[in-house]
Amino acid sequence: MFCVRIHEHGGLDKLIFEEIPAPTVGPGDILIQIKATSLNHLDLWVRRGLPGVRFPLPIIPGVDAAGIVAKKGEGVFHVSIGDRVVVAQGISCGHCAHCLNGDDNLCKDYKLIGEHRDGADAEYISVPARNVIKLPSNVSFEAAAAGALVFLTAWQMLVDKANVQPGEDVLVIGASSGVGSAGIQIAKLRGARVIGVTSGEKKIAKAREIGCDEVIDRERQNMGDEVRRITGKRGVDVVFDHVGKAVWEDCIRSLTKGGRLVTCGATSGYDAVTDLRYVFYKQLQILGSTMGKKGDLIKILGFFEKGILKPVIDRVMPLKEVREGHRILEEGNQFGKIVMSV
Repeated sequence: MFCVRIHEHGGLDKLIFEEIPAPTVGPGDILIQIKATSLNHLDLWVRRGLPGVRFPLPIIPGVDAAGIVAKKGEGVFHVSIGDRVVVAQGISCGHCAHCLNGDDNLCKDYKLIGEHRDGADAEYISVPARNVIKLPSNVSFEAAAAGALVFLTAWQMLVDKANVQPGEDVLVIGASSGVGSAGIQIAKLRGARVIGVTSGEKKIAKAREIGCDEVIDRERQNMGDEVRRITGKRGVDVVFDHVGKAVWEDCIRSLTKGGRLVTCGATSGYDAVTDLRYVFYKQLQILGSTMGKKGDLIKILGFFEKGILKPVIDRVMPLKEVREGHRILEEGNQFGKIVMSV
């Protein structure tokens, strides 16, 4: 099969185009012919490398996968060859207490495709059958690849962790990102007033189009001052963050008493400084979140099917242009997801 592999960390030239044998399919596994994948910041980190983190090289990157069932192993009955499917990206042991309670993303053996094992930047991928979910007929491969990871992540952040309530104010950092665009829509679905943070007229207009009630231009406005103005000096109930160091102090200061900050990443740096006086005096909650429960992806696909939630796609590119896709994502000029067709 054709694939993209990383043999050593570094620049765009480390994304190597290769032909290797297709994955084997064991009992309980499914081989998927990939039709679409998408880029995430995780792909950039896998390529560049991270201090203190060891990735299993060589590795095929790509965390999102949507396609067609090409082959299935013994004991697989819930899908048939030719079915349109999407992959739940997190693979867990399936038998520990967390997995059996439905909290599979808390499993100590939890692994992501494209990070801990070969991913979706290829013609085929083999995964456990429990990670394969049928796609509704009106949800495209591109939409599934663009939406699965970011909506699952945002759903856990806002629904399970922060428990957003109708009428609350939610501040979405990085509103133009894939997870930010998902967070905006989920917060609106929960009945919140959404304040997005992005930059540039086009991104501001798009953020309003997908649900933001207010938008702060981070390049021209002070985020903290604008939050105080918009909320009448009260502050927001929830901050939705995945940026980290560059905005952390303003995020903490933007919360009202009893507010919740939920974070799933640190694209600007992880060594953020927290003034604990704000935390205990304002009785704040800081909530960490990674991925989400596989079962919630079925619920999210139902919202896609009904058009209630919509994956935001910046552009669709062929997989052979993956280096250009990485470059665009690094520059941060996109709004929503960059999808790679296979």
